Amino acid sequence: MSSNFKPVPATHPDPARAAGLYRLAIVGAGTLKGKEVAEVLGDRNFPSLDIKLLDDNESLGQLESVGDEVSFIQSVRSEHFEKIDFTFFASDQECTRQNWKKAHAAGSAIVDLSYALDDEPDADVKSPWIQRQLGQTLAPELQPGPAVVAHPAAVVLALLLLRLKKAGAVKRVVATVFEPASEHGQKGMDELHEQTVNLLSFQQLPKKVFDTQVAFNMVTRYGEQSVPALNTVEHRVLKHYKRIAGKDAPPLSLLLVQAPIFHGHAFTLHVEMEKPVEIDSISKALAGEHVTITSLAEESPSNVNAAGQGDVLVSIQPDIDLANGLWLWAASDNLRIAAATAVECAENMAATRPIGKIQ
Repeated sequence: MSSNFKPVPATHPDPARAAGLYRLAIVGAGTLKGKEVAEVLGDRNFPSLDIKLLDDNESLGQLESVGDEVSFIQSVRSEHFEKIDFTFFASDQECTRQNWKKAHAAGSAIVDLSYALDDEPDADVKSPWIQRQLGQTLAPELQPGPAVVAHPAAVVLALLLLRLKKAGAVKRVVATVFEPASEHGQKGMDELHEQTVNLLSFQQLPKKVFDTQVAFNMVTRYGEQSVPALNTVEHRVLKHYKRIAGKDAPPLSLLLVQAPIFHGHAFTLHVEMEKPVEIDSISKALAGEHVTITSLAEESPSNVNAAGQGDVLVSIQPDIDLANGLWLWAASDNLRIAAATAVECAENMAATRPIGKIQ
């Protein structure tokens, strides 16, 4: 990591800080990710004194609930970052790029869910789930750079494949990830809904987000006007997988498919082990924190039954034509995993810094 990131020393002479309470801001509070972050903060009882909800003009003045309280969404202005300890950027990438340095200059730690800061010199792609899986200890960071939330699909793939290694050597993994419309935010969800309705009523399809038909259809690339392109997302998932899982992670071949689903990732993984391994051994290796194994007698994992859950749902089947091969079918809530990762990143930052000290 380079040293281009200039730390901003700051101290809040605030009794609340001395009591271990933090002031937070969510930029993009009206987005799907922003709302999920607010919900996870409440679920995990994050020690917050105040949470400011910030967004662009589209959702200004909107009422949103944060825990037991209801708050108005305010505009994103420099003064709103004063005395803020942690700022979650759940906005679009342009908004993050325009405002993250203002938050940092005011003394806030940065947690980026937009991936806009992927290539900032001192930014670090993080997944506390994977750090725990690898047994990595939390090193004190008095002046941490931006924490970029690892892509939720990369988190799921890393968690499953690192655990598979406990059952035996992994020779090869080929994965297909079925991308939901919610990864494009509310606009993606709305366009899929409108395309579905318009197709059924023989009307022209809206294509502002995907620039192609995604309703009743599966595609491996979007239209030329779509930003980001699907292969850009695919490259991000692979890059994040390699960064969080480490150099000893099983090699992964990946294909991303846009599916006609509103919410939740689905995964199919074909795994070739070096030697034949019993399915029971695979199940025991995979099971644990954040992973639920379903049996053949139970309901198969799906993006529907994974919604709202923090666990990855997984079923396992042997490859009938390959003695050392197996299939994994998995599903997860993409927004919940991204938000949980973001909040845990902030918890880790808080835990490794002295009370009363921030960036």
